Amino acid sequence: MGRAEKVVLAYSGGVDTTVCIPYLMHEWGVKEVITLAADLGQGDDLDPIRKKALTAGASESLVADLTASFISDYAFPAIQANALYENRYPLSTALARPLIAKALVEAAEKYGADAVAHGCTGKGNDQVRFDVSIAALNPNLKVLAPAREWGMSREEAISYGENYGLEFPVKKSSPFSIDRNLLGRSIEAGPLENPWTEPPEEIYLMTTGIADTPDEPEYIEITFNEGIPSHFNGQVYSPVELVTQINEVAGRHGVGRIDMVENRLVGIKSREIYEAPALLVLIAAHRDLESLTLTADVSHYKRGIEETYSQIVYNGLWYSPLKNALDAFIQQTQKRVSGTVRIKLFKGTATIVGRKSDKALYSEELATYTSDDTFDHKAAEGFIYVWGLPTRVWSEKSRHG
Repeated sequence: MGRAEKVVLAYSGGVDTTVCIPYLMHEWGVKEVITLAADLGQGDDLDPIRKKALTAGASESLVADLTASFISDYAFPAIQANALYENRYPLSTALARPLIAKALVEAAEKYGADAVAHGCTGKGNDQVRFDVSIAALNPNLKVLAPAREWGMSREEAISYGENYGLEFPVKKSSPFSIDRNLLGRSIEAGPLENPWTEPPEEIYLMTTGIADTPDEPEYIEITFNEGIPSHFNGQVYSPVELVTQINEVAGRHGVGRIDMVENRLVGIKSREIYEAPALLVLIAAHRDLESLTLTADVSHYKRGIEETYSQIVYNGLWYSPLKNALDAFIQQTQKRVSGTVRIKLFKGTATIVGRKSDKALYSEELATYTSDDTFDHKAAEGFIYVWGLPTRVWSEKSRHG
């Protein structure tokens, strides 16, 4: 791949992406590096990060507030899809990557850059998510990944940066690799690389340890409108505010922790710790409301769609034709998914204890065993005969050879 003249770099302010700035210029001959830091509701002050990029040699340092779009355009569709990778991980980190890629492509077009860059290594999933998303949005843009090629350890990268006047504060380095946004945190590396090791309590930030959670349960209500969460405890919130509120309440009760060994796209098994209180609660509530409002065949078929959808997002194919096609199916199913779900939060659990909807397909008159029963029990005999007829014929033919 030919080298670039002007590059937009996805910038986090960490060692690798900071070192990428002089590395791109001095090793790969890039004349101008523009950095872009994404505000995804992680709660950090990004102005120091912006200034740090300029100190490292960036010609411009951009900060993009993407939080509202992150929740409305990426998280909420994933909730409608009940997206859980390997039936556990709610894709809190994965959902951010196609949005950052979109911001990179838009910045490259605005500033006339011929390439974009990121600081991903060659072992993780994010490199795939960035590269494929960028290619889908603008296949003519070059994608540069210095950290995938330079072969430097963290200490060597710091030393390289110091050669160009960069300063990295001397402090006890955490052995953990952490990514955070409004939807959650992912924690890996260090002692967590041994899957037998219990995660230390110190790694958690969004969720309270069970021993310190309230001794009384708390009940919350979440209302959905066509599959989109709109109310929390009867009050209307913006998407960002709603997720923030549920994160706080569910996290206080210790809800939202995941400890799993997952299968990365590159073929490596990775032990990951996640915190995603609101996202897990919202998916559980939404799925339960679907059980009340969708027909059996749609609900059952959608389960397979959800697994495929989760794999697509995890594997970096947000902007793929199959993802677009699944979106159309999911949106069609959501027209009836309106109502309210009641959840009991207690000692690390979020238990759904009630649901109601004006579009409910549940009929108490049909389900009841009391004298109010309206179901025609006599109809069952004929139904069972017809339903079991293929099995009866098969059995008879098998008996007689």
